[in-house]
Amino acid sequence: MSNTQASTSRDTLHDVEKRAYRDGMKACAPTMLGIGAWGMVTGMAMVKTGLTLWQALGMTFLVFAGSAQLASLPLIAANAPVWVVFLTALVVNLRFVIFAAAIAPHFAHLPWYKRVWHGYFNADITMALFPQRFPAETVHQPAGKVGFFNGICYPNWCAWQAGSVIGILAASQIPESWGIGFAGTLALLAITIPLTINFPALVGVIVAGVVAVAAASLPYRLGLLLAVIVGMAAAMAADTYLDNKEKA
Repeated sequence: MSNTQASTSRDTLHDVEKRAYRDGMKACAPTMLGIGAWGMVTGMAMVKTGLTLWQALGMTFLVFAGSAQLASLPLIAANAPVWVVFLTALVVNLRFVIFAAAIAPHFAHLPWYKRVWHGYFNADITMALFPQRFPAETVHQPAGKVGFFNGICYPNWCAWQAGSVIGILAASQIPESWGIGFAGTLALLAITIPLTINFPALVGVIVAGVVAVAAASLPYRLGLLLAVIVGMAAAMAADTYLDNKEKA
């Protein structure tokens, strides 16, 4: 390949990634207000738990995991051992092992340090949107994936951190009675409902919801992890059942 052809190829790939980035931003835009509100609640919770300004800022930028942060704060307030705090946060975030297993093959062509970088930005919303644009059968087609992933994750990170910092700085001014944390839940519902487009997805959502409610009393929010695993298994079983029925 000549230098001119190589340059043209790079330019074309760059344009593909730019378009994919814009598509990612467009896909996640409806959730940004809710994500910011959720971050604000977490920022408020960190300060009201007793963390200093710098401790709270350090936690939001380093941890970047709302569920794990909220689960660990009561333990920090109760002066629980450090290993208990870390173990609790780890258990709450185990669902990201499942998310990573689903998405990581699409980025296998990247060097390890770039995969680590993208792993930091991975979030629930990524798992909701990325597989819809790039299902498993596209695993060997890298074009547009980094751009779309970043288009989802970077605005999500910015919205979360902006809300969290506002919550940290204005913790004493925003009353908890506003209940703005529920906006994050509504934002996720706004994404999840339109994605329930077939019978297996519906089965997975229903089963995961039932399991999450039934297992809500489990310690360390293990009910969430159990709901993810059982819901995915139910969706896969339903998909297999439909495939076998069509072949029969």
